[in-house]
Amino acid sequence: MKINFFIKLGLLILFASKIIGQNNSNGLVSGNIQTVGQYYQEDTIINAALPEHLYGFNGFANINYQKGDFKAGIRYESYLNTLEGYPSTFSGIGIGYRYLSWNSDNLGVTIGNFYDQFGSGMIFRAYEERQLGIDNSLDGIRINYEPLKGVNLKGMIGKQRHRFEDGLINGNGIVRAIDGELNINELFDSTNNWKLKATLGGSFVSKFNTDNNTTLFNMPKNVGASSIRLNLRYKRLRFSGEYVYKINDPYPDNQNDNFNYIYKNGEGILLNLGYSKKGFAIDFSAKHMDNMLWRSTNVNVGPTDLLIGYLPALTKQHTYNLAATLYPYATNFYGEIAYQADLIYKIPKKSVLGGKYGTSIALNFATAYVPERNFINDMETTRNSYTTSLFSRSDSILIQDFNVEIKRKINTKLKMSFNYFNFIFNDNAVKVANYYKMIYAQIAVLDLTYKINRHHSLKFETQALWTNEDKGDWLFGQIEYTFSPHWYIAILDQYNSGNLDVDKRVHYGLISTGYINGSHRFSFQYGKQRAGVFCVGGVCRAVPASNGLTFTFTSSF
Repeated sequence: MKINFFIKLGLLILFASKIIGQNNSNGLVSGNIQTVGQYYQEDTIINAALPEHLYGFNGFANINYQKGDFKAGIRYESYLNTLEGYPSTFSGIGIGYRYLSWNSDNLGVTIGNFYDQFGSGMIFRAYEERQLGIDNSLDGIRINYEPLKGVNLKGMIGKQRHRFEDGLINGNGIVRAIDGELNINELFDSTNNWKLKATLGGSFVSKFNTDNNTTLFNMPKNVGASSIRLNLRYKRLRFSGEYVYKINDPYPDNQNDNFNYIYKNGEGILLNLGYSKKGFAIDFSAKHMDNMLWRSTNVNVGPTDLLIGYLPALTKQHTYNLAATLYPYATNFYGEIAYQADLIYKIPKKSVLGGKYGTSIALNFATAYVPERNFINDMETTRNSYTTSLFSRSDSILIQDFNVEIKRKINTKLKMSFNYFNFIFNDNAVKVANYYKMIYAQIAVLDLTYKINRHHSLKFETQALWTNEDKGDWLFGQIEYTFSPHWYIAILDQYNSGNLDVDKRVHYGLISTGYINGSHRFSFQYGKQRAGVFCVGGVCRAVPASNGLTFTFTSSF
């Protein structure tokens, strides 16, 4: 089996090499590679992970070939052994992604693995987030067709990627999906004179699975969901709205009896209204989501496994260390009522407050609550468990996040950014800090960049977090020196200054350096990594504490 794999891989490499050596008339080969290796050291103070193999390695390489309307590609993956904290469903070496596609006469066909998304992704999203260990690509057939200009139709069927064990392993469930989108302007406004721009879309997605053969309940083998969406734009105003409805989809839940094998239908609404002009923008979003978790299986799997729909988080995706890693928000699978508002304003140049170069101010406020639910005593009959109404929220808050960012160019060499964050965080519901109570925290960040000359710059960053809950106060500092265009070196430290246990007031020091040459990037880092949760877009994974050396290499061609 493995011999055949290496023979095929060798032939593919020879084929690719031959094409690269010829001119473009024979087609184009492109791709990228990424490798991450980590050597682990013992550190009992932070309870660092120390696997038996001592060295973890994750790597992949994409090779794509295109000639005219034809495309093909594969991804070779290697997990020897999987990095600590990465899902255990990734192990071994092999081909984890392969596809063939072609487009002709407004018709496109893809065979093999592919990623796609309908609307916001609530009803269907097949995507990859390698940092989180998420890959639920659909393995099957997809057809795209544009019968008229402005009319786009899409249909697909396949199985989701579930695990990687020396190769791709799909889940048992079958996902079937159709989507249509109508661009009103392209269809009816041939002169492009309409000031109102509009698109209308709709989707239907269903799954078929027989995984759960429990004798306790009559499990539906077919589950469907439908959605409708609308996007409008008029001059500087824009609006988008989407509604999704999913029929009953019972799923085991050993942590909450009110959601264990319930037959209640699910629904989600996502609304967005925005206005923008030069120097000013305002945006408001609202979300109602209830019982919208659904997978292509009805048995217990990992938190991010076999998800058909994506539950978007209405919170800002923070990048500063303390705000991004200590209390990141993970979308509540049971449901939430959420709101978010953004305001961006640039104080004009050469004004009293704006200074010589102007000053940018960004305000963000986000909050999410548990929906108001009226629980009913029907667990021996219909098993709907509860009733709820659209945008009817309870008093149980999940998160509140208020933050402000002020950016200002002081002179030709110095730029400054100041950030303030105020969090209310219900860890009993979100469960990312292992505190399981309400957390109230404030964070301040000062970020300075000084341009020494054309090729050299110095970046200084300091952060402080204050809280009376969880592990108490934290401090963070970082200095980065860049030798443009190739080298950089950075030293950082994260310190749990307010921990009530003096022995746990630990410094998490780290030094990193890297070399960049075009599309090639090498980096090394050595030091301690705090245990915590890493999140992207409301989806999270736990990261264990570690101490050791990490090497990363990325390249594209």
